[in-house]
Amino acid sequence: MSDQVLVTLDHKVRDADVPLLHADDLAVVRGDGVFETLLVRGGRALKLEPHLTRLVASARALGLSNPDLDEWRLAAEMAAEEWGAEREGALRLVLSRGRESGGDETAFATVGPVSERILEARRDGVSVLMLARGYSVDLSASAPWQLLGAKTLSYATNMAALRYAATFGAEDVIFVSSEGNVLEGPRSTVVITRGKTLLTPPPEHGILPGTTQQALYEVASGKGFRCEYAALRPADLITADGVWLISSVTTAARVRKIDGLVLPAAPLADEIVALVDLAIETTGTESAAV
Repeated sequence: MSDQVLVTLDHKVRDADVPLLHADDLAVVRGDGVFETLLVRGGRALKLEPHLTRLVASARALGLSNPDLDEWRLAAEMAAEEWGAEREGALRLVLSRGRESGGDETAFATVGPVSERILEARRDGVSVLMLARGYSVDLSASAPWQLLGAKTLSYATNMAALRYAATFGAEDVIFVSSEGNVLEGPRSTVVITRGKTLLTPPPEHGILPGTTQQALYEVASGKGFRCEYAALRPADLITADGVWLISSVTTAARVRKIDGLVLPAAPLADEIVALVDLAIETTGTESAAV
């Protein structure tokens, strides 16, 4: 039996071992849809509201129908409750354009176990390879149809980059623009520390606005940290006090090696991990930027 929970938007808990998608669903044949992934802890979906806000923004960018947030909220809460409070889970919200032959959009929520890869990244940090993303930081403004700020199902390039990095012994990737600016990871936001200052690339550079990074900034700014958005170059990462890949399920993974260069221990590592945990556990009405 599958170790997974499946809830459809009609609020039915379904057998995750029974096929749900049709063979001509556009999520399958074209990657035409959007998704969000977030952490389930204690039987609760963490930071659900910012993720729902970003789901709406991504759906709007793709010309999908405007998601009914009450329906998605209930589906996510049902899935998290069904998963239980005993262990963490990874909750995924998926909205597809539906079947190529026509009909309604496809919408569902799933929860599965947090992978060993993620647990290792939290515990041990990650080695990364810096790879060219192949576009300028100005592309998002000049070519909005590229969907650079949307979280779409079209993840083939991201997964190919991770596989390529793995051939060199790296667990993750940091993309750079054609000008050499630091962008983001395939599944994460890049944050560096300089003393008590946190810096991350601006979303205007064509990166996905990070819900966990934004939550971190909200919490850290009240704990004596200065939080900034700034253009970063690879040299800024090498000379930083600490480099982090921040995301909803992995939470905080310290970058311990870049392109084979071993980075020194981050002086505030324990504090950063604690701040990220506090940020994702904090309830409130804050929303992700759209």
